[in-house]
Amino acid sequence: MATKEKKGAEKGGSKSLGGGKGQRQGSMLPTSHAGEKLPVPAPRLKIHYTTKVRDRLKAQFGLANPHEIPNLEKVVINVGLGEAIKQPKLLDVIVEELALITGQCPVRKKAKKSIANYGLREGQEIGAAVTLRGARMWEFVDRFISTAVPRIRDFRGLGTRSFDGRGNYSVGVKEQMIFPEINFDIVDLIHGMDITFVTTTNRDDHALALLKELGMPFRGEDRAANAR
Repeated sequence: MATKEKKGAEKGGSKSLGGGKGQRQGSMLPTSHAGEKLPVPAPRLKIHYTTKVRDRLKAQFGLANPHEIPNLEKVVINVGLGEAIKQPKLLDVIVEELALITGQCPVRKKAKKSIANYGLREGQEIGAAVTLRGARMWEFVDRFISTAVPRIRDFRGLGTRSFDGRGNYSVGVKEQMIFPEINFDIVDLIHGMDITFVTTTNRDDHALALLKELGMPFRGEDRAANAR
């Protein structure tokens, strides 16, 4: 019997993590790809920012100092999972999905204090987060704008009221299925995430102009209200 179990493990099979749609067949993460040894090209969106967006922002706001031109500093993706309190293995799936979406290993987030009513203990893992910079950040933003956002159900544009007053913009995503890297057939749990775009400016109007130039599809009425 032990021999059969060992053979089954070698084939990559594993049990479902519960509450899902059938059994998960091995890891979702790819082990290799055809272009892994080829030179890495510069991110398309970064080239667009360098060659076109910078000059447009400089002219729009009359910025004489090139260091004042707003730029993306980092992107933070955060997932909180209350179900992880009773089913800790579900967090392993979240970590794997975030790694697949972002191309970077997530950090597991732990509870800062205990809450008896929710059965939560201090130090218990309840979520995961990824902070993207450099090429991975530009590639994620490009895929988010051009591929993921158009897949949002009943999408009518992103609101502009989620700026924090310091040039940072946050958007909530209700389900990870908008990212094409996720295979719906092996998803165990549909969950949302919060994505924060951190810029180098502390002015919301500069940050809004930057994201608009990068292609972020904001709602027209919100843009008008923000301008007033």
